[in-house]
Amino acid sequence: MSTSVFSLKSPGTLSWPAPTVSAMTWHGTLPPDIPEGRLMKPYNGTTPVYWLSSHPAAAGEWSRWRARHHRTGLWPLLALHVEGDDEPFGIDAEYDSITAIEQHDSGMVLAEWWQETTDDEESASLGHLDPVGTRWPGRTPAPDRQGPVERFADQYADVLSTGQARLALVPATDGAHALTQIGWTGPLNHDNDTARFAAVTRDWQHRFGATVVGLSFDTLHLSIAAPPVTAHSALQVTAEHFAFCPDNIWQSHTDTFRTYADAIMGLNCWTFWWD
Repeated sequence: MSTSVFSLKSPGTLSWPAPTVSAMTWHGTLPPDIPEGRLMKPYNGTTPVYWLSSHPAAAGEWSRWRARHHRTGLWPLLALHVEGDDEPFGIDAEYDSITAIEQHDSGMVLAEWWQETTDDEESASLGHLDPVGTRWPGRTPAPDRQGPVERFADQYADVLSTGQARLALVPATDGAHALTQIGWTGPLNHDNDTARFAAVTRDWQHRFGATVVGLSFDTLHLSIAAPPVTAHSALQVTAEHFAFCPDNIWQSHTDTFRTYADAIMGLNCWTFWWD
């Protein structure tokens, strides 16, 4: 793969300390047209883990950086619900509890979460698991056809960019990797190892054309190029979503598998929220 090395413009005017730049990219430099912003460090950390813009991202800005990822090594994330100088992805990055994505098999992770969640007496008694039941149905087969991944991601990014979302640039191989790179703690009450969520997200990237587009301290926004298009496959995906994020069912108006499956059938974006 060919790469391009970017040179820094007017080093004296940059708002980040030069010695830390090498920690941010594969090439040790940041693109000269990076938006105004600042490097973000984990709590009590000295090495920056991502760049956060000072102003809301304009429509098309996420897409432009996504298209340049293979050259910059920086994966764009839309940081949602940022107020002032707040850390948008959680107050403290819990790196000590994060393992490597490659250590986890997504199917096994989902099955373990499913077992833990359905063992809960409340889950088993409410009947919202019908018609799937309490037995883990397994991973959903990848759809036969997939739409243009980049186009759906770019369109969803423009939708999320209509508010006050800021642009975060993370040195990462893909969106799933970015979740662990920033030390995201959104699903902490479900599982404190972000790498397990990243492993499932990466699997969805391969099966459903998922792209990590936006993030806040407790939400995850994915674009989906190959959503389920039949009632059966939608129920299978619903089971995966329930294992991944039970609150999507427990604390939602789509509080049964049937209503949730109806809602995600053919839907080109998935949103997850953890209480």
